[in-house]
Amino acid sequence: MQPLRYNLLFCLCLLYISVQAQPGKSTKWSRDGQAIYNVESNAIMATGLKDGQPQVKVPAAQLTPAGMSSPLQVKDFSFSTDERQLLIYTNSKRVWRYQTRGDYWVLDMGTHQLKQLGKDLPASSLMFAKFSPDASKVAYVSGHNLYVEDLASGAVKPLTKDGTRRFINGTFDWAYEEEFGCRDGFRWSPDGKSIAYWQIDATKIRDFLMMDNTDSIYSFTVPVEYPKAGESPSACRVGVVDINTAATTWLQVPGDAQQHYIPRMEWTPGKNQLIIQQLNRKQNESKLFLCDGTSGAAKLLFEEADKAWIDVKSRWDDDDISGWDWIRNGAAFVWMSEKDGWRHMYSIDMNGGKATLLTPGDYDVINLVRIDEAHRSAYILASPKNATQQYLYKVSMEGKGQPERITPADQPGVHEYEISPDAQYAIHQFSNYYFYPATEIVHLPEHKSNAGNLSASVKEKANSNKLLEFFTVTTADGVKMDGWMRKPNNFDSTKKYPVLFYVYGEPAGATARDEFGAGRNYLYNGDLAEDGYIYVSMDNRGTPLPKGSEWRKSVYRKVGVVNARDQAQAATALFKQRAYMDTSRVAVWGWSGGGSMTLNLLFQYPEIYKTGIAIAAVGNQLTYDNIYQERYMGLPEENREDFVKGSPITYAKNLKGNLLYIHGTGDDNVHYQNAEMLLNELIRYNKYFQFMAYPNRTHSISEGEGTRAHLSTVYTHYLQQYCPPGAR
Repeated sequence: MQPLRYNLLFCLCLLYISVQAQPGKSTKWSRDGQAIYNVESNAIMATGLKDGQPQVKVPAAQLTPAGMSSPLQVKDFSFSTDERQLLIYTNSKRVWRYQTRGDYWVLDMGTHQLKQLGKDLPASSLMFAKFSPDASKVAYVSGHNLYVEDLASGAVKPLTKDGTRRFINGTFDWAYEEEFGCRDGFRWSPDGKSIAYWQIDATKIRDFLMMDNTDSIYSFTVPVEYPKAGESPSACRVGVVDINTAATTWLQVPGDAQQHYIPRMEWTPGKNQLIIQQLNRKQNESKLFLCDGTSGAAKLLFEEADKAWIDVKSRWDDDDISGWDWIRNGAAFVWMSEKDGWRHMYSIDMNGGKATLLTPGDYDVINLVRIDEAHRSAYILASPKNATQQYLYKVSMEGKGQPERITPADQPGVHEYEISPDAQYAIHQFSNYYFYPATEIVHLPEHKSNAGNLSASVKEKANSNKLLEFFTVTTADGVKMDGWMRKPNNFDSTKKYPVLFYVYGEPAGATARDEFGAGRNYLYNGDLAEDGYIYVSMDNRGTPLPKGSEWRKSVYRKVGVVNARDQAQAATALFKQRAYMDTSRVAVWGWSGGGSMTLNLLFQYPEIYKTGIAIAAVGNQLTYDNIYQERYMGLPEENREDFVKGSPITYAKNLKGNLLYIHGTGDDNVHYQNAEMLLNELIRYNKYFQFMAYPNRTHSISEGEGTRAHLSTVYTHYLQQYCPPGAR
């Protein structure tokens, strides 16, 4: 069985990488739920969940187009419901961060006929192709318009014709994609006679012009429709188009289309009716409407409000904005709310919108993984006792009893699960700070694995790994913060060592979780512990940890102030407790929001932090996109002073230590203008600093030969020069 185990784990790892690289694409379960499908050597493989035995489902030869010598390079695929048709995605191209544009082919599993879709449309221009319910047609987006193609005749019909770069049908603009996870912007109706789709009108949104100086002798601009904080959003509406007449009926959602968002839309089961979520511009009021697919009439079903903000589905469903969690044959659905101070599951009745609490208790539901209606239960991710970890629990759909932990108690760390539709099997991913990510298939609810004793392997590693310390520190304000600390090799508590803090600290992420990578610095060219650095990371208030909504939302209108204060106070508390920390050699670094935190700490608390390396930082909160910034900070026209108070450029004049600032000039996320605004302030006050611009690199600063190696070299040399390593 050992060779089978390795083959299965290899397939699962490939599948997991594919899922992570292409948001919205879940595990490919077989029709009967007893196998998973994945791509291996451009063939579609089916791996049995019971025995781990892989078999060829679709050989590579069947994916080789006529007249070609090699098979299609499969980027993604999906079967029709009856598995008689296979949709292949290939020749993919990047749209902003993800490869969501490419070519699509359909394979008839009976005749083995393979044909390309949209052959007369530009190459690599098709997006989000999917079968109609009866698999007789495929719909897709190309050039910001929606099309439907009949598989029998090959006839292609445009359903919209007015699409442009700034008038978008069936997909989204930059801000919706980045901040809501919205990419696939259309849904087939249950009867296959119509398609509901988003239309984004960005014609009133100003373009941000990025300058490309490297791809030709003459420079040129790259325009991005990018609404900055304080600018109205793109107008958004949802329409239902009849695939026979191509006539669209617009849903009659109340309110100003340029002052709200519609991040979710789905058909209700078996009906000509849609359910949508509408958020106001501040994102602190959420309304769910039921809309008639024929008339477009909208009826309010459920609403809630929050003193700060309301998270969308991507925050509690594996970053996936699509789908709706229906129960009781569509008579109700599961919804997440923080109205009692914790993120909990509620059942919302379709007849009147009554909300019933399903998960009572003082703990957060991190993610909803699978509803198992056959056993009146649901599987969730939670960690009531340790916010740095994450486990699978089973809860009753009756709203009674306590959560039952399913993850074995002797596997401490962070666990991820994808559960089969019948809730019999799960793909289990696990790691902690000393245990490299492992993948296995487990049978539920026993969590029984056929791949070996993972717990024994974890125990063996635990006995030989004492490299990292997890701790809790209490600040002067009484805030308890979790963190990890990697001490130098051959540590001597009677000596003093330099300290390097790794920070992020904003609502989009946490850094101090007990998962593989904790204590490791992927930019440092060498070994921090071997070179004699203490490496520390801590999570402040505002980070998305399962500590209750008050923890997460205490930074509302105070990003850049409260989170920076927490970090500085926590560092001070550590220095008092641990005399081996050399307070004359204290450095801090971070990327994106962590770059902003680095700047705020270096400028606001120069007595603590002596050296900072800030990468791709937001220097001025008014330059960032409206969806993210206004969600956490409010509207600039109402409380502009909060944006100013939280922005690093406000405090640039206080710089006393050493600053290395790094930014890509082609960053479409955190624009390069942040660097130039910050540089101007530092120049204004005659502050010495070092600056590294990476020409035409994006937010990841990864494009181009040698880029990451160079970035690592610059980072390492600067740290070693201004925060020298080693014990004293």
